[in-house]
Amino acid sequence: MTHDGSAASAASGLLPENIQNENIWRLSIAQALAGANAVVVYATGAIVGDRLAPSAVLATLPISIFVVGMAACILPAGALARRYGRRAAFLTGTGAGALAGLLAMCAVLLGWFWLFCVATFFGGGYAAVVLSFRFAAADGVAPGRRARALSRVMAGGVAAGIVGPQLVTYTMDLWTAHRFAATFLVQAVVAVLSALILLGVRLPVPTAGEIADGRPLGRIVRQPRFIAAAICGAVSYLLMNFLMTAAPLAMHLSGHSQESANWGLQWHVIAMYGPGFFTGGLIARWGAGRVVAAGLLLTGLSAAIGLGGVDVPHFWATLILLGLGWNFGFVGASALVLECHRPEEKTRVQSLNDFIVFGLMAIGSFSSGGLLAAYGWDMVLWVSFAPLVLAFAALAAMARGKHADPAKSQSPAS
Repeated sequence: MTHDGSAASAASGLLPENIQNENIWRLSIAQALAGANAVVVYATGAIVGDRLAPSAVLATLPISIFVVGMAACILPAGALARRYGRRAAFLTGTGAGALAGLLAMCAVLLGWFWLFCVATFFGGGYAAVVLSFRFAAADGVAPGRRARALSRVMAGGVAAGIVGPQLVTYTMDLWTAHRFAATFLVQAVVAVLSALILLGVRLPVPTAGEIADGRPLGRIVRQPRFIAAAICGAVSYLLMNFLMTAAPLAMHLSGHSQESANWGLQWHVIAMYGPGFFTGGLIARWGAGRVVAAGLLLTGLSAAIGLGGVDVPHFWATLILLGLGWNFGFVGASALVLECHRPEEKTRVQSLNDFIVFGLMAIGSFSSGGLLAAYGWDMVLWVSFAPLVLAFAALAAMARGKHADPAKSQSPAS
């Protein structure tokens, strides 16, 4: 790009194309590394919890605490990014991720259930910051390319689907007397590596307008498009977490091996992030609303297949379709969020959306283990259909509002 082109980009709020591409690659790699950390928590949380918890009902509590950590840290992370820039938030988050791994290792060595819960809370704080990677990819990018940039960063999670479960498989028994202790140590190392990658991300410095200006949040959240985005994003993530949290323990209770659960999670995570290579293109062609609807349908199909049996293929098919449904539902909902705000409102609106998504998801996460322990895997699957009805209703309301007044459907961020 020429000097004049660079100047024009700066004047329009766009980053030079080479910097845009470098940011996307770095964020994609960091997404992969951070995703591996999350997979470790999901693959081991219920198993370690079952071993350390004073009651079987509390077995999935560490994963629920992970979700609480996400919800609790989203707004502070957004405020930090708005005041000091996204990179400051990124490095704070990776620090929390490294601390999470070290505390989890100590919890396993000492046999302290509550210390393990504290560790997963910090892991959730790391995950809260990772959520902003997808939105950061759209910073300084032309509106027509934002959905693709967002989707490409999410695609970085494909590597997490391979690295995370294999990390668990190859490290869980390295310390024979303390299963998973070495896994959590490696988890901390991976978080530090992610921080080194993120040091090279170059994003626009927050302006005075981004810190102070913008419409009242109350006005923004009353938009039918924002309501649909928040509800569909929440339902997509809630059900993914709800079923994925319970699945490894359900497989364990059904007599299947830890390796079988690890393979199921690996293909689940690949299905979550693999479509990211083309989801942005689907959104550009068909619209975010239709892609979200397809994701919700796939999630419903995954639960239906799970009800068909408790053999390993049933669990794997459920997890794979659940991952595909999450990708279309959550990435599509995230693209809808980008249409709900002006540039100076982005960090406030994006962090509020994620707070809503993960605040609601925390409720579902807490109920997953109790339902599984009290009523079994089938009840967990049946309950998952209720949120899907709510999400489809929100999409229908958004479509009615768009058809009633097309002018109101135009993006305020353009």
